[in-house]
Amino acid sequence: MRRFLHTFGLVCLLIAIFSTAAPAQEKTSANDPRLEKWLKRFPDADANGDGVLTAQEAIAYRARMQGEGGEAAKGKKAGSPRIAPTQANVKYGPHERNVFDFWKAESAEPTALVVFIHGGGFISGDKAKASPEAIRQCLDAGVSFMAINYRFREHAALQDILRDAARAIQFVRHNAAEYNIDPKRIACYGGSAGAGTSLWLATHDDLADPANADPVLRQSSRIAAAGCQSGQATYDFTKWDAVVGPFKDEWLRSPNERVEIYRFKSKEDFDTPEGKKVLADCDMLGLITSDDAPIYMSCNVPNVEPTNRGQYVHHPRHALAVKEKCDAAGVECVTVLGDKAGEKDAPRESVIDFLLRHLSAQAKAK
Repeated sequence: MRRFLHTFGLVCLLIAIFSTAAPAQEKTSANDPRLEKWLKRFPDADANGDGVLTAQEAIAYRARMQGEGGEAAKGKKAGSPRIAPTQANVKYGPHERNVFDFWKAESAEPTALVVFIHGGGFISGDKAKASPEAIRQCLDAGVSFMAINYRFREHAALQDILRDAARAIQFVRHNAAEYNIDPKRIACYGGSAGAGTSLWLATHDDLADPANADPVLRQSSRIAAAGCQSGQATYDFTKWDAVVGPFKDEWLRSPNERVEIYRFKSKEDFDTPEGKKVLADCDMLGLITSDDAPIYMSCNVPNVEPTNRGQYVHHPRHALAVKEKCDAAGVECVTVLGDKAGEKDAPRESVIDFLLRHLSAQAKAK
C-alpha cells in the first residue's frame, strides 16, 4: 500500500505538471513549486545530481519506482540498475568523507578517467548519485570512472572543501599505474556544487607542490576537461549580484551565510589581505586563462528573473558569464541551455559525450 500511494502520488504530480506546463519553458524544481516539493521528498529523483529536478527526471523516477515494485507498465523501461564498482570507498585523504568508488575499464593500455563530483550545496550529497548510464557509457568507451565524496560545510571552509576534490585527482594520478589510467587524460563533471567544483578544477592554477612531504600533493591537480550541469560561475559570493542579480536575504540559510561559508568572523574579513586571497582563490571567473581545459556548461533553468534560491543558484546567467570569460580568453566553452539562450548553433551533445570527445582527442594526438 505504501508503494502504491508513493507511485500514485508521483503520477498525480506529473499529470498536474504537464496539464499546466508552458510549451516554451521546461518545468523544473527551480520554477515549479510542486517539483521543488518532490525533490525535497525524493532527492534520488534528481538523476544527474545537479540539484534541479526536471519533469523528465520525475518521469524516469516514476518508471524506476514502478519497476522496483514489479508494477512497471507493459512496454515501459525501468531505470538502469546500479553497477558495482571495482573498488569501493577507497581512502584518498584523512577525513572520513575523503573516499571514492572506482570502476575500472577493461584495457591492456592505460585508460582515460572520468570523475563524478556530486552536488548538494556543500551540505549534503553522496557519490552514490553517479548515474549508472554515465558509468556504462564510459566503460563501454574504454574509459574508467570514479565518483568521489568530500567534506561538507560543517567540516571545513569552502576553500578547503574544494581542495578535497583536487586531492582526489592528485591521489588517483599518483596511483595511475595501480588504476591503469593515463594521468594526462582525467576529466571531471557534476551538478550544482559538483559542477562548480569541476569548473574550479578546470580553471585553478596547478596545486602541485614538488617539495611537499606528501607524495600525493606533489602531483598535478589539472584536468583535461570539465562538465558543469546547473553550476555556478564563481565561489566569490560577493560577485553573485553582478552575475545573476540581487540575492534576497530570505534565500540565505543563515543571516551570515556568506561569511560562514569561508569560516570568516565577519564581513570585514572580505576586505583584509587574507580575505581577498581566499575570495580570489574561489573565483572561477577570475581564474580563467587561455591554458584552461575545455568547459561544458548546461542548465535547464529558464533565463528569467529568479524567484527563489534554487533558480538563483542554478541560473543560466552563471553559464553565460563563464562563456563570456572563456571566449575572451580563447578557452573552448560549450553552453547547452534549456531555453536556448546560449549560442544558436551550439552542439546539443551530452556532458559525457563532451568529456569523451576531448579525452579521445587527446589520446589520438599522442
